[in-house]
Amino acid sequence: MLDYDREAVLYDATRGGVPRAEAAAAALLGLVPPSARTLLDIGCGTGLVTGRLIRPGLRVFGADGSHGMARKAVERTGGRVVLGDVRRLPLRDAAVDAVSAIWLLHLVAEASAVVAEAARVLRPGGVFITTVDKDAGHDVGADIDAVLAPHRSFDAAFDRADLIERHAGSCGMRPAGSARFAGHGQGRTPRSTAEALLAGRFRSWFGDGGATAGQLAAELATLPGQDVRRAEPSYVLRAFRKEGRPQSPGR
Repeated sequence: MLDYDREAVLYDATRGGVPRAEAAAAALLGLVPPSARTLLDIGCGTGLVTGRLIRPGLRVFGADGSHGMARKAVERTGGRVVLGDVRRLPLRDAAVDAVSAIWLLHLVAEASAVVAEAARVLRPGGVFITTVDKDAGHDVGADIDAVLAPHRSFDAAFDRADLIERHAGSCGMRPAGSARFAGHGQGRTPRSTAEALLAGRFRSWFGDGGATAGQLAAELATLPGQDVRRAEPSYVLRAFRKEGRPQSPGR
């Protein structure tokens, strides 16, 4: 698990920076109902996406469990950030019109608890918008993927779309749309992928008796263009609407 307090300084530059954040924000806003007046971005990190969700008539807040991340987010949101566990948000019931979670649920084993908490703080008729299938989004059909595909599985992913839809349904939220956006600047190279494997990432891909990270790294080293980025990943957003009669804005 990353130390997000330490990671805050380099986080944006290593994950697509402004272009990726702008793509995420634009796709997310397309799923926010025009009637929404308040949006809470949970697991907001450095606020790079959160700050780009602010628009006339929509008050945007952030929540994150890392002091380092929250400090950065405060600068980008005008201070509208709370420090807190996304599984136990410091908000009353039915407090906001929309909740967003970008690149969060794939990190949380208790994804069902996060979805339930989002449902709790949403007003009836409000929407929860989240990325799903993050790791699968990196499979772009490149030669790198051809090497890895026989040895990886996304079955254990916490943010599998079918699981999140099931969690949402158990909390009284129903599907309400979807969108895609590009992970700008995140196309992988054979060398960077091999280094990630050797550093212990993607361990959940390998089953008993399967190839080792070292074997796959050696195979990746035979590919041409060792430092040439392959296609960018494509991320998926899903929206879920909380059942019940919508409340008037501001109530």
